[in-house]
Amino acid sequence: MVSIDVPAFYQEWAIRSGGVFDAVAGKGPDALEDIRLAYRTFFQDSFPAPDGVTFGQVNAGGVAAEYATPADPVPGRHLVYLHGGAYLVGDPQGYRGLVGTLVRRLRARALVPDYRLAPEAVFPAAVDDAVAAYRWLLEQEVAPENVVFAGDSAGGAMAVSALVAARDQGLPMPAASIAISPWANLEHTGATMFTLDAVDPSVSREGLRRAAEVVLGSAPHNSPLASPVFADTRGLPPVLIQIGGHEVMLSDAIRLAAKLAEDAVPTRLDVAPGMGHVWHLLAGHLPAADKAVADAVTFAAEHLPVA
Repeated sequence: MVSIDVPAFYQEWAIRSGGVFDAVAGKGPDALEDIRLAYRTFFQDSFPAPDGVTFGQVNAGGVAAEYATPADPVPGRHLVYLHGGAYLVGDPQGYRGLVGTLVRRLRARALVPDYRLAPEAVFPAAVDDAVAAYRWLLEQEVAPENVVFAGDSAGGAMAVSALVAARDQGLPMPAASIAISPWANLEHTGATMFTLDAVDPSVSREGLRRAAEVVLGSAPHNSPLASPVFADTRGLPPVLIQIGGHEVMLSDAIRLAAKLAEDAVPTRLDVAPGMGHVWHLLAGHLPAADKAVADAVTFAAEHLPVA
């Protein structure tokens, strides 16, 4: 396993995210395609895929996707993982480290949609692709009660909003969902968007504002499928929200938990003091990351077939 300097990683992540915003705006020296490839390589080099997990490509109902399979999966266990990247960057290949860690510990197969990104495909393209991939998985005779959704950042928001969209399309709900550091409110009105703006090691309110302007197109910032704090979440399965205590997204994650609870959705909110965005990536390097991954796996396993 490569050794990671945690503060240096977050600093580099923040710099690369800024390069994404510049490329999208046509202001940077590099093309967006090159930025996306470099972003993938950065994640692959920082978080290599673990041993004992194989990866294969699949067409999931018209959506390119990747399957991650551990050596000893429990029959019937499936995870749908929605990667982060502010809907602008990120892909299954770059997330093999985190997804591989999850599937090894959960002993489940993971379907990771390579959903469309902005600015080429603006809201709600990513949500549409997530729902299409889930629909495809059900068409493979996978029982919904054997599926858990999970995602981080933008994917953490979609771990809720995609289920809202799936419910509205008449699809059965999966067993549970896990929202890691969810970007749940594109209005960015939570108190910690201001109080932690200089504390969050990799994410800033201004960066999120710039991303939202590109991602949303002509849609309003409070669109329920973009900002699930405004969604009708009634009928969703149990949800675990995990958020770092140093994240600008903290207040909006708390607001999302409150909305789910108000809609009678079984909800658990875990706040990890002092942690930054998607600290789960640092499993094996940071005890708090190991705990967060273990907690997520335990939550998922409680709702899936027994090993």
